[in-house]
Amino acid sequence: MNTPLQIHQRKHLRAVQLKQLDILCEIDRICRAEGIDYWLDGGTLLGAVRHGGFIPWDDDIDIAMRLADLPRFVEAARRNLPPHLLMQTPDTDRDVRMPIFKVRDTNSFLVEAADDFTRGYAKGLYVDIFPMMPYPAFSRRFVKRIAKGYCRANAILNSQHYYSLRSAAEFFYFGIKRACCAALWQVGSLFLSKKEYFSNTLNNNGYGIMHRTADIFPLSEIAFEGKTFRAPASPDHYLHDLYKDYMKLPPEDKRTGHAVFFCEELK
Repeated sequence: MNTPLQIHQRKHLRAVQLKQLDILCEIDRICRAEGIDYWLDGGTLLGAVRHGGFIPWDDDIDIAMRLADLPRFVEAARRNLPPHLLMQTPDTDRDVRMPIFKVRDTNSFLVEAADDFTRGYAKGLYVDIFPMMPYPAFSRRFVKRIAKGYCRANAILNSQHYYSLRSAAEFFYFGIKRACCAALWQVGSLFLSKKEYFSNTLNNNGYGIMHRTADIFPLSEIAFEGKTFRAPASPDHYLHDLYKDYMKLPPEDKRTGHAVFFCEELK
């Protein structure tokens, strides 16, 4: 039997998706006017290829952007976004949970499982902007180990802790682990070519994904919900890096979104 919350989510999902599409259109408008590259990423790119728009049960939009272009985009967004949209960054909203950049609709509301209501960061509908950067020419196996190790250590160090011997030990162990992973990465960056691969910044790459630079640039165009947006040069290779057999639908019990609750418009 469906719960009242599940009924609410099904009833409002399409309206939520269309609100997020409006945010994406504003981002696209600003990026094209300012000559800033971005591209559909993750489940949004998968939805464009497999469904021509949103994955039917999805409730977010993901895009990627060069880390080097983010400061210029943040400044342009502050000047050009309509009043109801907020450019949210770790610098503008100190309470934000994750080091991810978002454009949020302040006239809406969205709750995710890990949201912290002791922190006052904005919680409206959003589009995620994942910063990406050139990678040193490490092996894929090495990148996976370093990225996973760094992200796990970083997550534990940034989670809520209580004073105890175990907490002290965790801070010591994972602090050293994060520092070692970062040091190995920095050393490799000094001596290895950074032309062949491109991916998320290290603190956002918990799965250790690597894309070939030639699979992203030069960017292409792709249809999404009847509109045209930027996409990687090879969506097929890009999605295979992320999901392997990406055209295969997941089991029905896995066809869920990210949100616990959402409301597309605050009255």
